[in-house]
Amino acid sequence: MTITITAFERSPDGGKGLARDTRVRWALEEAGLPYDVRLVSFRAMKEPAHLALHPFGQIPTYEEDGLALFETGAIVFHIAQHHGHLLPADGHARARAITWMFAAVNTVEPPILELVTARIFEGDKPWTKERLPLVEERVRDRMKRLSARLGDADWLDGEFSAGDLMMVSVLLRLRPSGILDEFPVLAAYVARGEARPAYQRAFEAQLAVNAPHP
Repeated sequence: MTITITAFERSPDGGKGLARDTRVRWALEEAGLPYDVRLVSFRAMKEPAHLALHPFGQIPTYEEDGLALFETGAIVFHIAQHHGHLLPADGHARARAITWMFAAVNTVEPPILELVTARIFEGDKPWTKERLPLVEERVRDRMKRLSARLGDADWLDGEFSAGDLMMVSVLLRLRPSGILDEFPVLAAYVARGEARPAYQRAFEAQLAVNAPHP
């Protein structure tokens, strides 16, 4: 059965690759799997048909042969586990790659999303001036530790894996703040991820949806 994912009909980022469907597209491209995309509007995301797939009314979702999944970590893990080479064959290396997937979404992404919220959605609040430096410092602390762990390696644990895919996707959300550029090791790491042909295909596919129509 054909794999079908959902994505924004019109992404808030205008096609910069920050919407979470890009992560799933990237994983599918790495695995060499064809897929269809069903575009949904913000209104449709809150309607019963979509809520049956994603109870929180978000994107992306993943459907295949009667299976419906939501949450990018779970979707990418499923793709890596069943379709492709995003997880090492060695049991210990496989477990470490999965650990990095969890680290990306549980440890690194939350302070980054808090920063996005503070800068964009709460920028006009009276407390922002005092709160923003605290949020930025939490992000920088995560970046310092991640940069130190990565060191001069190309990827987090040997060969590229689903752990790197998720981590690069998370770090991309930090780029607009300028903080990513403060950590050359991580900026180069993200650039290596973006240079992968599978990422390029995923990015172009989601960009095409958001390109201005004549």
